[in-house]
Amino acid sequence: MDYIAQYFAEMQEILRRLDAGKVAGVLTLLRAVQQRQGRIFFLGVGGGAGHASHAVNDFRKIAGIECYAPTDNVSELTARINDDGWETSYRNWLAGSRLGAKDMVFVFSVGGGDAARNISTNLVRALQYARQVGAAICGVVGRDGGYTAEVADACVVVPVVNPESITPHTESFQAVVWHLLVSHPALRTAEMKWESAAATPLAS
Repeated sequence: MDYIAQYFAEMQEILRRLDAGKVAGVLTLLRAVQQRQGRIFFLGVGGGAGHASHAVNDFRKIAGIECYAPTDNVSELTARINDDGWETSYRNWLAGSRLGAKDMVFVFSVGGGDAARNISTNLVRALQYARQVGAAICGVVGRDGGYTAEVADACVVVPVVNPESITPHTESFQAVVWHLLVSHPALRTAEMKWESAAATPLAS
């Protein structure tokens, strides 16, 4: 089987094994944040940071939820890294944002953070702070979910079907899952452009 066919087959297998109940659990918590007019703080590193920025856009525009990501302000983030260090950069940004019990921290990460192995420790410290202030925690992660899955109120773990493709598979399905969530009728408060345009007849 060539690589393209193999990759497609692996994606189908992940979709088959993905836990819809876990996705529903995240949806329930997102709906609760929306109803209590809390905020969502999306955290990610690398590809996860890209997802965080995109999710901020969509959850604000489509679901009407106030959202932010530390990686959207490179000046503040790099100042915190330079002055305080990488490990506390996200944690201190959350503190500066007055993260509270009405809010949620939502993580996109392949490993989920692992303090013992010094991997994504900025996520670990941020989640420890979220727990301290009583904020909800959700995530879409890979492998075994790491620290995110350990402490989250609801978490989707992308199944591993090929150890050599954990990162691309996880990051691909992170986008699938959060697009599902933001477009779900239970959260959606605004029509999306192309769906509303398709429903409007063209002028003759």
